[in-house]
Amino acid sequence: MSGILTIIPVPLDEIRNGDCLAKLISYKIKLENNDVIVITQKIVSKAENRLLRVDSDQDIQKAIESESEIILRRRGQLVISQTHHGFVCANAGIDQSNVEKGYIALLPKDPDLSARRIRQYIKGVDKINVGVIISDTFGRPWRQGAVDVAIGCAGIGAILDLKGTKDSFGKTIKSSEICIADEIASAAELVMGKSSSIPVAVIRGIDARWMRNSSIKEEVIRPYQQDLFR
Repeated sequence: MSGILTIIPVPLDEIRNGDCLAKLISYKIKLENNDVIVITQKIVSKAENRLLRVDSDQDIQKAIESESEIILRRRGQLVISQTHHGFVCANAGIDQSNVEKGYIALLPKDPDLSARRIRQYIKGVDKINVGVIISDTFGRPWRQGAVDVAIGCAGIGAILDLKGTKDSFGKTIKSSEICIADEIASAAELVMGKSSSIPVAVIRGIDARWMRNSSIKEEVIRPYQQDLFR
């Protein structure tokens, strides 16, 4: 397992459509092999032109329905839906914070692909092997408060499977899987915050054995047939 972790905040200027996030991040911090870069969904959406102009609450509701595969619950203006990615979240992940007035931010079309492109640029240009996580803030069933979770990843395992290993008493673990991608995303949020200009954090000290090809869609999203609550 890993030892001491260092979480390094990376401030960036306002991101615009077409900006190369990998290049901007590499310019701001000297990356090292096996660093994991956590990037907030909001700046990925800005760079990928996933902002939508809206003039009314009705426009926002239409956008939520368009971004949803299934509407699961409604309460007033709050919608819980499953997005086209497979995420179950509030308002299809659509957000109005930290964007210009009159606009909303949609989730990236393919967060795993966004993460892979950033990783590939850094590996190709800077010759450094990093992991990349795209993070977003989600609520959790039956618990107050929200946490940052991983909605896309590349180069860092999403799930750490402990089945077959021994616990501290020597017993064989039969069913423990840890979503390390979510844990890393939540750790990074501690230095990023919600209102600062720090949309990126680098986690240094991750166990090199965790660095591998991965996907949130393939590893983390629970198949419908395994869902006991829908």
